[in-house]
Amino acid sequence: MREPAAGQQRNTGFEALRGQLREAATAFADGPDALEGILLGLVDDVDRAVREPLEIFPVCHHSPASATAMARRLREKQPKVVYLELCEDMAPLLTELRNCRLPVALQAFASDAEGFPAAWAPLSVVAPITEASAEYQAIAYALDTPGVELVLVDRSSDHVFQWQARGEPTATDAGTSAPAPTSAPAPSPAPAVAPADEETALHGDAVGVEIGDLRPRFAELEEHLLHHGRVRHWSEWWHQYVELPLGDADHDTYRQVMLLIGSLFRRLAPEDAERTRVDEDRERYMWTRMREHLTATGADPADCLYVCGAFHAASRVAEFGVAGADGFEISPPSDSVWSYGLIPSSHSAIEAQFGLAAGSVSIAATQWAKNLKRTRVKPYRLAGQAGARKATRTDVNVPAPVGAPETVPDRLSGFLRLPPVLDGLDEAELLGWSVEIVRAARRNGYLASTADAIAVFETSILLAGMRERARPTPYDFQDAAVTCIEKDAVPGRRDVRRLVEIMMGGDRTGQVGYDALPPLARDVHDRLAPLGLDLQKRGVRRALLDMASHPELERCSDVLWMLRRLMPQGTARPIMGERRLGERSRQESWDLALGTNQRALIELGYEGVSIEQVLEQRLRRAAYDPRATAAIVLGAVEDATLHLRGGRLAAELGARALEVLTTERGVDGAPEVLSRVRRLLAYYRTSEPVLPPWIESFVKAGYAHYCTLLPTAFHDEDATGRQVAATLGFLFSMEGLALSLGCDRTQLELALAQSHPEEPARVALLWAARTHLGQLSREELRERCDALLGNPLVVPAYPRYLSGFLHALEPVPQLADFVVEAVSNAFARLPDQVLLPWLPTLITTLRTEGADLAPLLIREAGRIFPGRLDALDAFVPPWREPPAPDAVASRGPGAGTEAGTGAGSGARGGVALLAAHPATCDAVASLLGCDGGWDTAAPAPAGAALLARHPEPGEALEALLGRL
Repeated sequence: MREPAAGQQRNTGFEALRGQLREAATAFADGPDALEGILLGLVDDVDRAVREPLEIFPVCHHSPASATAMARRLREKQPKVVYLELCEDMAPLLTELRNCRLPVALQAFASDAEGFPAAWAPLSVVAPITEASAEYQAIAYALDTPGVELVLVDRSSDHVFQWQARGEPTATDAGTSAPAPTSAPAPSPAPAVAPADEETALHGDAVGVEIGDLRPRFAELEEHLLHHGRVRHWSEWWHQYVELPLGDADHDTYRQVMLLIGSLFRRLAPEDAERTRVDEDRERYMWTRMREHLTATGADPADCLYVCGAFHAASRVAEFGVAGADGFEISPPSDSVWSYGLIPSSHSAIEAQFGLAAGSVSIAATQWAKNLKRTRVKPYRLAGQAGARKATRTDVNVPAPVGAPETVPDRLSGFLRLPPVLDGLDEAELLGWSVEIVRAARRNGYLASTADAIAVFETSILLAGMRERARPTPYDFQDAAVTCIEKDAVPGRRDVRRLVEIMMGGDRTGQVGYDALPPLARDVHDRLAPLGLDLQKRGVRRALLDMASHPELERCSDVLWMLRRLMPQGTARPIMGERRLGERSRQESWDLALGTNQRALIELGYEGVSIEQVLEQRLRRAAYDPRATAAIVLGAVEDATLHLRGGRLAAELGARALEVLTTERGVDGAPEVLSRVRRLLAYYRTSEPVLPPWIESFVKAGYAHYCTLLPTAFHDEDATGRQVAATLGFLFSMEGLALSLGCDRTQLELALAQSHPEEPARVALLWAARTHLGQLSREELRERCDALLGNPLVVPAYPRYLSGFLHALEPVPQLADFVVEAVSNAFARLPDQVLLPWLPTLITTLRTEGADLAPLLIREAGRIFPGRLDALDAFVPPWREPPAPDAVASRGPGAGTEAGTGAGSGARGGVALLAAHPATCDAVASLLGCDGGWDTAAPAPAGAALLARHPEPGEALEALLGRL
């Protein structure tokens, strides 16, 4: 660091101030020691900065006093080069500001963190811009003034994360207890209180870059200032003791005071080697870039202006100044690919990003308008700026003499002793606020009157006096309004505190114009233009699509469904209509909020030039993620088929799903795999002439894979009953296709034979599976359940068996009648001390895991039980009726299997039904060329004549059985 020598002679106007500070240090510190060094160092920092040939203009972020002083100085000096403390890689974005309505934020975005920790991805840096800011005044002046060059000199967005990677992030760096400073590259965490609405989250989790962060880094200093200033938070202290006094200050006074504050906070900062190193490296970076530009262009430093934060203006690094030391090496950028754009911002988003008090940026905007009216300074606005007033011709002030004066006048001494004065304009404004808040309160249901307006006015002055202030601030007025108007209950949606914030300007939200949008966003708006809606405006727009009458709207529907898949929830919300595999609605209704979620649409444009490209990239990324499961990849296949018409991408992702499935060692994803495969098979069977090769391979491999995992799944304590049931469901429902593709059913039989579960629900699942395969008859299953109910030691566990049977409806839906029987027996025979505790479990199981099974049970119960209450007394359940004699006699040797259970009665009933309605069978027989009549006495229809006439199916079946 570079400090002036102890005996160095200074040709400066601060000698009187130095003497006063030396005397104060001696009086308060019992000697000229450390305190004298700090106080005199403050003056040295101010002296060094004001005597620099390249004029340094210190600012505070989103400060109306800084913006007013900036506009005044630009008209006086008319610099030819403006150096601005802002990420140098964001320079191309500045010209697009004229197409936006402020506030907006400049954004640098990188999807992949090449060279950085993977947990940091995606990388995002934002720099909010408001009209009441010094940086906007400098940008507007430079862009609209011929012959003026604007140079951004701060580190690039890539270096923000490069320098963060050199050290571990701290809570202070991340901005948890203080607004994230310009040197803090760590992503700003979410506020302690969840955002009330989406406005505070407009910046997402991006790193905030602000020009001129001024806040004490010494916690005890901030606490001391807040306590003695009688304020609640730092924003209020700054507004009262810096913003208001500097609003009318001349250039020299403003500049010296801001330099003094920056030096004070810098010298009283706690020891933080990492943060200090980053701050000093940024200063070295900026001065290196400025000297490089001066050397390359030959510009005169006297014709230049350096706009930076007051903290960095009081720098003490060796590279400070146009004559500073050289040798600072700037590292090359990483391999990350950065995209740049503008995103909408808002006052509340800026406050949440940098830890400012709620409503402080809105109050600053009000103070900005007040400063302009009082000082008559003409601000700079970009030509064609959306939302800005039309520019008028103004007289340009006479430029100040080039070069710095020999002796810098001391403005600090007089300013520090100047008390604030309450002028008539402030009293008139306070009276207007009091009347307006009463009017707003009455509109929102409060019983307020003129007396309340008077009370608010007087209470505001009273509170200001109690807090030792010469004039009430907006914060005093807000407290007074709450005290005088607020009631025990809020009659409407907004309380008085919120009404005051709205009256002070509210939460102003910016908008990025069409011309400043990335190509993808413009393409989306162009493709949705047939809807006839202004989708760039904030709020929800209702879109009605009648594709039957207007087929051209189908393309709009395709875009909306893809936006629903890619954008945050609520951006595109379907009210009527749905899109599933093989189904497309002819009429749709949508609620669209593209303007509200403009940031998400813009960031989508960083990933590609069309939404189809972005969707394909995201599906590939999800499918090839190392943590992807077979269910996730199948979901990607389904989305590719649904939104991108499948084809090559679906086949590629399907092959990836097969690859992932074979590596899984559990059945955790079996339920989702089963549901997705069923939907895909149903779609391909109805829309394609043949099944795609990838799904045939998936079914074949999945059959063998789940057969292998089945014995383990029955014993795995981590596997749920639903997952085991879904595994059996895959095997049973895909069995026909798998066997036709060459699989062997012996695999499934061996898997069941090797399964010996002990948990009651798993045992019930195994019994259901064996019943489906014919290894266990219905009678044997019923006998086992009766034995369980007859054993007092097992009765407490019987509800767990029922839970297993409920899950068994997924793989064996034919057991629905038996499950109804089992549940009925449970209600009839279980004691209350067992039944009542189980009922909540039954209900929650049906709600969470059996939503698709409950209709099956209800339909089966409705078929079995009587529909009238008077018939219930005489009702006898079917399972308690004695079997018919003919049914018993018709049972053959195979009656023990499920297929043989009731086979004789079923066959005779079917023959009788066909004989009573022979038209269908006669038509089929005529088509096949069969002759003969009906034999209703036979136990089953004779098919020998048909097989003799058409032997090909029998021969094919014989060949298949011989191969198996």
